[in-house]
Amino acid sequence: MRSEAKLMQGNQAIAEGAFYAGARFYAGYPITPSSEIAEECSKRMPLVGGVYMQMEDEIASMGAIIGASLAGAKSFTATSGPGFSLMQENLGLAVMGEVPCVVVDVQRAGPSTGLATKPAQADVMQIRWGRHGDQTLIALCPATVAECFSLTVTAFNFAEKFRVPVIIAPDEVVGHLRENVIIPGPGELEVIERKQPSGAPASYKPFTADADGVAPLAAYGGDYVFHVSSSMHGPEGYSNNEPANATWRVGQLHRKLEMHRDEIVITKTFDADDAEVLFIAFGATTRASRAAALELRKQGVKAGVLQLVTLWPFADREVAKLGGRAKTVVVTEMNYSGQVAGEVRRVLGSGADIRQVNSYNGQIIRPRAILKAVQ
Repeated sequence: MRSEAKLMQGNQAIAEGAFYAGARFYAGYPITPSSEIAEECSKRMPLVGGVYMQMEDEIASMGAIIGASLAGAKSFTATSGPGFSLMQENLGLAVMGEVPCVVVDVQRAGPSTGLATKPAQADVMQIRWGRHGDQTLIALCPATVAECFSLTVTAFNFAEKFRVPVIIAPDEVVGHLRENVIIPGPGELEVIERKQPSGAPASYKPFTADADGVAPLAAYGGDYVFHVSSSMHGPEGYSNNEPANATWRVGQLHRKLEMHRDEIVITKTFDADDAEVLFIAFGATTRASRAAALELRKQGVKAGVLQLVTLWPFADREVAKLGGRAKTVVVTEMNYSGQVAGEVRRVLGSGADIRQVNSYNGQIIRPRAILKAVQ
């Protein structure tokens, strides 16, 4: 099959990207504004030889995709803020067990039930710190429908390559946006499969990393018999409470991502190399920021945009490089406190001219609101 142009919704593009990446198991519980992903999977997953399961709640959904992944399937689920909150304990299990899986959090306005059909970008810190303890994962944020497709493929590739849960975090605007997308033909985009063990089954240790920082992962039900636990465990997977083991285990969870940081952290720039005014944005606010930057350019002001495609790990180096030479940095985000702005301040320091444009009323930020922060 050749590449094909389609008019599709962001949520539909996420489902399409999952199928392209080889996802063959979906478990979820419908919730606005992500329900179209479940709907699409309910129709399409059986047609590609996969399994769709509607679960009783989000806790069970997360447990199901962990089990499916350990059985060898590429698996994912989709939810929004309230459901994502319920997933945190099992998401922590996936981190500790180094279980590759993908979770889509289509962000909506809160707190609690909040404005169920309205957009927000207020889950940034929950995505990073929602589980207790020292842990880390990868989070990606699309700003276009095309990115919904491509970043879903990237999310599965990262999950499989690094044995880590990956979060895709569009806001409601992007999830429900419709745009033309070119769907690549088979083989046009790289699709990564998890690394398999090659030694004797009796000697397999599921948490002994190779030189790349990642351990091979066998599938349950085959020749390799192994144990995965949420408790602190040793290389064999069984509980180990020794201080030295805990130091190794927690450190390894972080090291494997730190080793590949430059591959994982993705940013895009628009007229940013000479920018005296730098907008830092992610998701739907990228689009408004780009419009504001173009307007300033017309007025003779050198303005540009740094788009954070990877939310976590945070793009410290990229922010420091471009933000450090700009006179003014403007962070645009749909939340009250400035969850990304706080990270930008941490990187650039208290002496930088950092301004915030925040919206938390369930409405998208418009270019004129961004321009006010500069003018």
